[in-house]
Amino acid sequence: MQHEQVLTSPIPRARPHWRIQPSRGLVPIDFAELWRYRELLYRFLWRDFKARYKQTYLGPFWAIFRPFASIVIFSIIFGGLAKISTGKIPYALFALGLLPWTYFSSALTGSASSILNSSGLLQKVYFPRLYAPLSAAVTPLVDFVLTLVIAVGLFAYYRVLPSWHIVFMPAFIVLALVTALGFGIWFTGIMVRYRDAGYALPFAIQLGMYLTPVLYPATFIPERYRWLLALNPVTAVIEGFRWTLLGTKPPSLTAVGVSIAVGIALLIGGLYFFRRTERTIVDMI
Repeated sequence: MQHEQVLTSPIPRARPHWRIQPSRGLVPIDFAELWRYRELLYRFLWRDFKARYKQTYLGPFWAIFRPFASIVIFSIIFGGLAKISTGKIPYALFALGLLPWTYFSSALTGSASSILNSSGLLQKVYFPRLYAPLSAAVTPLVDFVLTLVIAVGLFAYYRVLPSWHIVFMPAFIVLALVTALGFGIWFTGIMVRYRDAGYALPFAIQLGMYLTPVLYPATFIPERYRWLLALNPVTAVIEGFRWTLLGTKPPSLTAVGVSIAVGIALLIGGLYFFRRTERTIVDMI
């Protein structure tokens, strides 16, 4: 949106007001406006966090139970029955790659539907619309931190210690955040226009898990096809997370570079696409 400052009266004490007008052309990102409303972002984050487990008996326990149950089931199916080889690492520890994937899928789903979920607020007051998907992508980080309890428990069970590379873990989680937000804000504008996208997104995320080395090592894929994994920006996140936690083979610098480039491109393109569709969002929700 573009704002035009208008004085309603020549009286010296008259207060200016803002006239909200539709934007035209390629709309730049107003970082100054985002900074002015920075306190509102904190309030959005706090609101989303409190609403996450509102009216539940177990509360944040669900953030731990769901990935833990998935790790147990996948360990039985893929590690026990299918006997997928993970080298010297027990499959349950290898399956900890599910933790960053769970965060990525939660951040993507939340940011994609954030505008529709905030439709009542959007129709009443003006605020930077970008704060809705940004808050929805950041809030699941709390769940991710809680799920690290699973890693602590498994390390204690197998009597091993995490790798010293764990100091690099935040870098890969930031990459997951950038990628999820990039995909999310693209889907935000699409879901407002086409509600069918809301039904297709969960299927796309489920399919994406099997196209990402979450449940199997990258070596499971024939070498001539592994370059396709590098085009998936979440691949570097999963393999980098395992490297920082378990000391496995690190992702190649090429794969990390491609993931960073794709993630940033998604985010920048999504920001401008979001600003483009922002002008008609309120009319369509």
